[in-house]
Amino acid sequence: MFHWLEERPFFFGVGIFLVISFAGLVMIIPHFIQQSRPLVGTKPYTTLELAGRQVYIKENCVACHSQLVRPFKHETDRYGSYSLSGEYAYDRPFLWGSKRTGPDLMRVGNYRTTDWHENHMADPSGVVPGSIMPKYTWLFTNITDIDTAWAEAETVRRFFNTPYNKDIPMLDGSFTQVKLSDTVEGGRSDALAEAKLIAAQMKNQDVKDMVAEGKIPEIIAIISYLNSLK
Repeated sequence: MFHWLEERPFFFGVGIFLVISFAGLVMIIPHFIQQSRPLVGTKPYTTLELAGRQVYIKENCVACHSQLVRPFKHETDRYGSYSLSGEYAYDRPFLWGSKRTGPDLMRVGNYRTTDWHENHMADPSGVVPGSIMPKYTWLFTNITDIDTAWAEAETVRRFFNTPYNKDIPMLDGSFTQVKLSDTVEGGRSDALAEAKLIAAQMKNQDVKDMVAEGKIPEIIAIISYLNSLK
């Protein structure tokens, strides 16, 4: 057998290629599957956070902001620990981005507050001198589409086995749950309860009044999403 292969270099090369390919698949695929599983402490998005993520996509924030910290010292010094595959387990689609006109936002929830985002969205250059980011004043009056966000959450729960209403292990050894109502009305109620907590940390009285009336402006939703990025 081996003597036959040695006399036929083409088939010998093909045999080596097949062996190496098979060995590579055996080593790489299980490791890739393991790494892409949710990390301990990674939670699915709440209905309000998903609504904010939809606003983020609609406003094309990904055109100027990445969500991918690369494993280089100059990036980890600025943005925090580098990104891991399992952190994106509940992202559909991924919002890695392809350029950084503005800073990376993968860890923005660790160092920016609700109050900071409120002021920054209203007047970016007033908060960051020289910023070329436009003002997003319409987010303070546009009403958030909670129904679509709830429908997305319900879809990934049903078809992708996203662990809503299930115990999720945290880094400190405890467990938590992300609640998802069985009805769209319940989804609206849950989102409003979360929105009230965010509105309480804001200064804009018009936003506070809208939430008090049961309406959720898009600024609340996108702040909820940005606060979840940690």
